[in-house]
Amino acid sequence: MRAHFQPIDWLVPGLYLLFLLAAGFWPRKKDAETYLIADRNLGLPIFVATLVATWYGGVLGVGEFVYSSGVVSWTANSLPYYVMALVFAVFLAKRVRQGSTSSYTIADKLELEYDRKTALLGALVTFIYASPSAYVLMAGILLKMLFGWHLVPSILVGTFFSLVYVFRGGFLSDVRVNTVQFLLMFTGFAAALTVCIVHFGLRTILAPHVLPAYSLNLLGNPHAGQGAGYVVVWFFIALVTFTDPTFHQRCYAARTPGVAVKGILIAICCWFVFDIMSTTTGLYARALIPHLVDATYAYPELAERIMPAGLKGLFYTGMLAPVMASLVSYTFVSALTVGRDFIWRLKNDPNADTVPRYTRWGLAATAIMAVGVALLIPSVVEQWYAFGNVFVPAMLCPLLGAYTKDQRLKPPANYAFASMLGGGCTALVCLIDGWMHGGINNPSFPLGWQPMYTGLLVCAVIYTAGLLVPSQVPVEATAD
Repeated sequence: MRAHFQPIDWLVPGLYLLFLLAAGFWPRKKDAETYLIADRNLGLPIFVATLVATWYGGVLGVGEFVYSSGVVSWTANSLPYYVMALVFAVFLAKRVRQGSTSSYTIADKLELEYDRKTALLGALVTFIYASPSAYVLMAGILLKMLFGWHLVPSILVGTFFSLVYVFRGGFLSDVRVNTVQFLLMFTGFAAALTVCIVHFGLRTILAPHVLPAYSLNLLGNPHAGQGAGYVVVWFFIALVTFTDPTFHQRCYAARTPGVAVKGILIAICCWFVFDIMSTTTGLYARALIPHLVDATYAYPELAERIMPAGLKGLFYTGMLAPVMASLVSYTFVSALTVGRDFIWRLKNDPNADTVPRYTRWGLAATAIMAVGVALLIPSVVEQWYAFGNVFVPAMLCPLLGAYTKDQRLKPPANYAFASMLGGGCTALVCLIDGWMHGGINNPSFPLGWQPMYTGLLVCAVIYTAGLLVPSQVPVEATAD
């Protein structure tokens, strides 16, 4: 499909893209602390804005989920993440920030608590998980609809505009631009929801027989394999919150541990408000366009049907902004992994101020890889599913152990490395086996278990075995 804009509709997206270019060429300090972690000085408003915008990049996937399954999208794809973010805020955020005086990445923490080989393996897993290919694809799809280009040039242009400002300004540019993206995503969807309610009323989505019977069921459609068990699976998927590198990076950059804790709690409230708007807007799309062929286009099709001139451009920009926020944030994490966790660490470079230069190399490499993956696997859901199923089993136990203060809950380095390698490889093998025996769309996994479950079990067994090994930690260290 192609968006049909009046001249006024180009005002907001045009100003937004110009703002990204201006942000890229704004002069800034060049030192590593500023480029990589914004001087560890994020205040509460910017911390909230960058976390909210970065964590909501799958906006087209939300529209697809709501259109196809109804409000179970919120139960499965929002509620579990609120719970995990709340646990992160209460039990982890303060520890992450307090232990970040010399850390820029997850791999830094792993090397500090375990050893270099565990850090390098963690860096590899993080690099793969943080691939921004899914967001590159979504940005390309939105630009294709806006300008009518083919997908390849749309992806390339979207990637360029997403990276031009962070290439020079680094993480500080990212979080500052996130503030504008935060405002755009909320105002865009608020405008769409207001138009829906004013023109069609709430009865359009609440009256009997307008929507499919399962659309307002919090547990979804039982005839499509949904239900309580389906929702429980999503709670396991949401465990990725504890290991997500963008969560940790923002905690490292918070001005104080209190900012990190309060910021996450406020972000949960913001996500809840935005989810109410996006879910309700998706239900209107289902009611007003009941025979949509491709549910991915639920929000854009709704914009074409109901949004007046001017507000249509705002709504499209509201969809594009969080996608680009996630694209940039995950690209920067991947690039930082290349620059600091591989090049700088393996070269044993004593000068930390060379890391920004290595990270810029990483930005170029990550962007090229992401574009390639986006073109080879043109499915956002498949990319998320594959990366998440392998990343969580590999990282969960060793990373949580790295932040524990009780040395009795931290295994020797060799066991941490083995649990990471065993959990990740087991999940990967099960994932590939399932695809080989049923295809990507209908995989048949060993024992009928999701790869994440099998990988987590192996990781937990090895990790626990390490805890049973006689401690090599000196008494003084344990007392500390």
